[in-house]
Amino acid sequence: MSEVLNVEEIFASKVFTLGKMKERLPKSVYKEVKRVMDQGGELSLAAADVVAKAMKDWAVENGATHYTHWFQPLTGITAEKHDAFVSHPDAEGKMIMEFSGKELIKGEPDASSFPSGGLRATFEARGYTAWDITSPAFLKEDATGVILCIPTAFCSYTGEALDKKTPLLRSMEAVSEQALRIVRLFGNTEATKVVASVGPEQEYFLVDREKYLQREDLIFAGRTLFGAPAPKGQELEDHYFGTIRERIGSYMKDLNVELWKLGVTAKTQHNEVAPAQHELAPIYETANIAVDHNQLVMETMKKVAGRHGMTCLLHEKPFAGVNGSGKHNNWSLGTDNGVNLLDPGDTPNENIQFLLVLACIMKAVDTHADLLRQSASDVGNDHRLGANEAPPAIISMFLGEQLEDVVKQLVETGEAAHLIAGGKLETGVSTLPDFEKDATDRNRTSPFAFTGNKFEFRMVGSADSIASPNTTLNAIVAEAFCEAADRLEKADNFEVAVHDLIKEYMTEHQRIIFNGNGYSDEWVAEAERRGLPNIKSMVEAASTLTTEKAIKLFEKFGIFTKVELESREEIIYETYAKTINIEALTMIDMASKKYIPAVISYTKSLADTVIAVKEAGADAAVQAEVLGEVSGYLASAKSALSKLEKVTAEASAMEDVKAQAFFYKDSVKAAMDELRAPIDALEMIVDKKVWPVPSYGELTFEV
Repeated sequence: MSEVLNVEEIFASKVFTLGKMKERLPKSVYKEVKRVMDQGGELSLAAADVVAKAMKDWAVENGATHYTHWFQPLTGITAEKHDAFVSHPDAEGKMIMEFSGKELIKGEPDASSFPSGGLRATFEARGYTAWDITSPAFLKEDATGVILCIPTAFCSYTGEALDKKTPLLRSMEAVSEQALRIVRLFGNTEATKVVASVGPEQEYFLVDREKYLQREDLIFAGRTLFGAPAPKGQELEDHYFGTIRERIGSYMKDLNVELWKLGVTAKTQHNEVAPAQHELAPIYETANIAVDHNQLVMETMKKVAGRHGMTCLLHEKPFAGVNGSGKHNNWSLGTDNGVNLLDPGDTPNENIQFLLVLACIMKAVDTHADLLRQSASDVGNDHRLGANEAPPAIISMFLGEQLEDVVKQLVETGEAAHLIAGGKLETGVSTLPDFEKDATDRNRTSPFAFTGNKFEFRMVGSADSIASPNTTLNAIVAEAFCEAADRLEKADNFEVAVHDLIKEYMTEHQRIIFNGNGYSDEWVAEAERRGLPNIKSMVEAASTLTTEKAIKLFEKFGIFTKVELESREEIIYETYAKTINIEALTMIDMASKKYIPAVISYTKSLADTVIAVKEAGADAAVQAEVLGEVSGYLASAKSALSKLEKVTAEASAMEDVKAQAFFYKDSVKAAMDELRAPIDALEMIVDKKVWPVPSYGELTFEV
């Protein structure tokens, strides 16, 4: 019988929670910490010293020997440098464990060794990490020992943000300030801030580690660069929500336990559509904590997989021909006195505050569709967006029948006099209950869908940080709220003004609403007629960061400076070029050292067979035909390999980073596809015993 798990007891056991602070801090210090967390400001150094000692004592009691400022540089993952709590021994040679308020609040990692887009040169190494007091410290435990991790922001010596968290925190303050202006207009005087909340669903693949280690493409690129389809994929739709296999279930159980200890509210788990694909979803929490926790989710998924003899693949498209992985970013706004700004209520047609918020979001998404698309772009996502399982690269909003009808009434007549009801679901079975249906169906083909009291941004890639999408969402909505509040606060007649503004915004931006099939070719043509942008790749999206419109938006709310935006555009080009270069070199290496030698060996055995059969006096036509087919593909592969070597060398020699990125996209990727085609064809006809790597079927079904 398995051990009974007490989730309430283990939850957040590795987190220095507010509750633990309350127990360990003097009342006055705890109140100061709570005030800074809720209202902003700086913690006094005296209070910081008290907090640092309490945090260190708790960590040491739990086995910690080191601490780290845990931050999120522009690599998209996390970074940490460990320092021991040890200090100078006393006069008697006894070691003293210390941790000061200054060490808690500020760290100094090397800022020149992380992506900076030119903000930091090699000789300009100084950078600072600053404690994010709103995100709790936690303990990480592995072979390194127990480490106290302090979530921080990361900036250069000259003050530019070199991380994902700093702009996110700036955007959260911006949307809070502007949303407060909106709720004040409707008489809410109790709220002191509006909080952006996020719940990111995380999709992932699990493969056997021994098989993974036989595939250089998975090791170096995170995805298969070669691979013929398995006889069976996802076409029977039998994996989705299917019974979870024992090995996977054991992994999921351990994953949940590790995440619960870290305070991550892992709630939902299930098999996803593709074979070997699964999903984990947490409960909503404040945006910056959700970002921190999602990084911990990805890291923990990989760590726990290793313990079970598996490898977790977070790449957006690890296998061609089956569904890739996304990270559905569920985003909402709520006041600190309990009002969800995206809750339409029972009668959304009469809920003026909700209709204004909705109109502002329509305006924000339509005005900045390019930026929203950019926020979900990464190299892996280029393989996924627009494919059968993912939203297209075109931004649109799904509102559902009920809200779409409300918008239509307001646009056409200025009034929404009636409401489409959900009706009753009748099963026709006497022992099953009939129940009231939601007024709106769901649309999983929409990149930005309203799902009851939140928007689900479905474009985000599975391996990507959710910081950028939420920074952009907060920023564009803050701008729309600001412009609406500027007008309404000066209005002589608020009721008339807000009515006119809702109608105006919905009329001007109704083109962004689309409730149909986002995967269809018809929608691509329709979106073009509407004038909606269709940005198909990461490199094409990069320049949207530095348009006059984008710079004005981000500088207005202090989220990014022009220099910070330019640096991020350059990092995107660099990242893309480096990633595709690694993939191309991996393909060259695998083709040269594995596939082509294996096929040459196989052709020799085929040729020997042809000769032997002929010498025996039998008809060798079939053997000769197979030999000819294999030799033809082998020649094509060798020719494509030579071409890929040539264009990759040409690309790596280019100095202009933008031109280089586009060359990798247009020329190197095309050469990669040309090399893959004959080798995948060979996999279908070459004897399995001589094929040098595990197949798709072995990777996805033998887990």
